[in-house]
Amino acid sequence: MIRGMTAPSFMDLALKTAENAGRSGEVPIGCVIVRDFEVIATAGNRTLTDRDPTAHAEILAIRQAAEAIGTERLIDCDLYVTLEPCTMCAGAISFARIRRLYYGAVDPKGGAVESGVRFFAAPTCHHVPDVYSAVGENESATLLRDFFKARR
Repeated sequence: MIRGMTAPSFMDLALKTAENAGRSGEVPIGCVIVRDFEVIATAGNRTLTDRDPTAHAEILAIRQAAEAIGTERLIDCDLYVTLEPCTMCAGAISFARIRRLYYGAVDPKGGAVESGVRFFAAPTCHHVPDVYSAVGENESATLLRDFFKARR
């Protein structure tokens, strides 16, 4: 656990985690979960490594955070992720009762917060976190763009 970081530093840590995922051949997405200004979970995408389509950075970090604090309700936790969450991850964020969601780049194809299904706006959504978009947007978008450009 890391203590005493500031909000911009949390997204910087998510970006470093995303870079590490990219170096492993994964899509470079990183996630950090914070409680009382203390990092309690960090994860990068591991869908290829784990051979698990649900091993998105957010899902892995939520599991780690729940284990760290001993409950599935992360009501006083904030989640920082480098890309707009997909529908699966938005659902997990809602079920975990994440307090605040900060994300970097918008994902017009797979995102579900301000793109696509707009999960948190659905009447069936049980919990809506406070959402802050475009935090570290340029760095996140550049990291993803460079990753996919190198693969073409």
